[in-house]
Amino acid sequence: MYLGVDYYPEHWSIDLIDEDIDRIKKMNANIVRIGEFAWHMMEKKEGEFDFSFFDMVITKLKEKEIKVMFGTPTATFPAWLYKKHPQILSKWEDGNERVFGGRRQYCYNSSEYLRYSLKIVKELVTHYKDEENIIAWQVDNEFGHEGSDMCHCEKCHHRFQDFLMNKFNDNIDNLNETYGTIFWGQTYNSFSEVPIPKKTITVHNPSLILDWYRFRSYSLNSFAYANIEEVKKYKGKHQKVTTNLAGGFFDKCFNHQETAKPLDFVSYDNYPVWGGLKEPVHNAQTALSLDFIRGLKGENFWIVEQLMGAQGHDVIGYLPRPMQAKMWSYQAFAHGCSNMLYFRYRGMNKGAEQYCYGIIDHNNKLGRKYEEASSFFNEIKEFCDLVDSPIDSEVAVLYDHENIWSWKIQTQSSDFDFTKEILRLYRPFYKKNINIDVIPVSSDISKYKVLILPVMKLVDKTLSEKLEKFVSQGNTIIFSFRSGIKDKDNNIIFGKILPSYISKLCGIEIYESEALNDGQSCEVLSEKGKTGSCHVFRDICEVTTAKALYSYDDYFYKGKACITVNEYGQGKAYYIGAGIDEDIVSDIASEILIDKNISYIDSPEGLEVYPRTLGSEKYYIITNHTSNTIEFLSMNIEAYESKIVKDEYFEANK
Repeated sequence: MYLGVDYYPEHWSIDLIDEDIDRIKKMNANIVRIGEFAWHMMEKKEGEFDFSFFDMVITKLKEKEIKVMFGTPTATFPAWLYKKHPQILSKWEDGNERVFGGRRQYCYNSSEYLRYSLKIVKELVTHYKDEENIIAWQVDNEFGHEGSDMCHCEKCHHRFQDFLMNKFNDNIDNLNETYGTIFWGQTYNSFSEVPIPKKTITVHNPSLILDWYRFRSYSLNSFAYANIEEVKKYKGKHQKVTTNLAGGFFDKCFNHQETAKPLDFVSYDNYPVWGGLKEPVHNAQTALSLDFIRGLKGENFWIVEQLMGAQGHDVIGYLPRPMQAKMWSYQAFAHGCSNMLYFRYRGMNKGAEQYCYGIIDHNNKLGRKYEEASSFFNEIKEFCDLVDSPIDSEVAVLYDHENIWSWKIQTQSSDFDFTKEILRLYRPFYKKNINIDVIPVSSDISKYKVLILPVMKLVDKTLSEKLEKFVSQGNTIIFSFRSGIKDKDNNIIFGKILPSYISKLCGIEIYESEALNDGQSCEVLSEKGKTGSCHVFRDICEVTTAKALYSYDDYFYKGKACITVNEYGQGKAYYIGAGIDEDIVSDIASEILIDKNISYIDSPEGLEVYPRTLGSEKYYIITNHTSNTIEFLSMNIEAYESKIVKDEYFEANK
């Protein structure tokens, strides 16, 4: 197990390095991550490479038996490169350049930037390919983060037209037919006429925008693949390759699974709170993110930036309370993290991240956070085999990046937010303390008993047949509103009653739907008399073979179905036709888990009790996400406290 910190000795007087390394060693760390923003140090002038500073750093780390993850420095380029080739800069939608001074300002379609990037990568990796102390390379830094996945420069425009030309086999009529450009007289005579979707009056064609997002993903991943391949070409056999993915996956315009494919392992930067937030995101959202990362390769993963102190570039966020950051660390290991580095060893007193606090603050004194990180490392290393074990899930949430982009293009309701909708269905199952996989819709689904497909509006015939087979074999599936309304070209399916290809599977027909905007709601009533409300959107469902579980309770649609269940083959398909209250979804989740004989654990609100198995032994990683003491299993779990208990204790005290 590797446990450590992100360490930037170049930020400080060299006189501090020996004390720093001693302190890092003392906190039970055995790895540091270095170098990911140090291109200028390595190449102060074009072609003049100098790695002597890091030679010295690695030598000192080696003396203390501390391993190294080295970041390739292409996320921030030196000023001389920008001065010589200003065309490497990406552009905002208004055409203005993202000037030198921030980070990740480069355009993924810049051939000059790719050439210089591969050159520094080759020189760096070749220099250290035989260095046994470097066990992993991190490629670039947080691809696509902070809006860097989007660029509107002329290079991107021309490459986009080439991308479309290739997709449509150099036949502009195919594009016109697919997009329906006859509408608003947008028909093109050649691919050179196709715009990129900058701001215009009203809106652009939704099929065009979806292809634009596909192109953005292709652009980013092409650059990533080239860099990953360059590292693999020159690295030592003992060295692995990764890149660190940032959060906010569902707001980004690239396919994370594609990014992860060539990596030896996936890494993640875990920030349950960041600048500007009054409080951390809900613990279920953090859990969802961790499950998403694990699902990219179906394997356990690294966290290479785990929050310890308050964060913010300009506006500072919530200060993690004593033991809270440690608790988030335990939660990460519960959900599949197997190696972890804290960000950062010491807060920087100059530059843009002066308010990104670390394990040690600017006073350079050892304090509460240092002791907290040290104690966590000392505790978790006793369970290295447990947290390295695979996680076996019977329930999976399925997502499709293209479906998410389709919602981004046309939200349909002013209250729609994809993350909130995926959480609406994820959280009731999460609260039952079961392992959940969050995986792409293209994944193998044969091992699961229950599938959850939140707001999956892009469903083609191939996917519907896959889902029909899954349900007919005795399994359960849950859809939510607006499912199946569009094809993969982002066009509404003509000639079919909604929800189109899954209408028979769900046993319903939908003739009318309504957006619920700006906090609007409507009432629903169950067959057993329970009332509730729904928000965001509602489908007015007519049952064919399904059974109505909840119906609308307003004047015009009283008795029309909102939530249904349909027996299909040996299994069941649920359709939740609105943004329904969480307690109603919780009832459905409990019913499904009992029906499918899936073990779950009831725990007090805010107490996560996640099972992990090592061989024949079962353990529970318990994390208290509240600021209150919670009594559970005949023990008091203090505010933000975490525990790992064996099954014997759990069974004896439950």
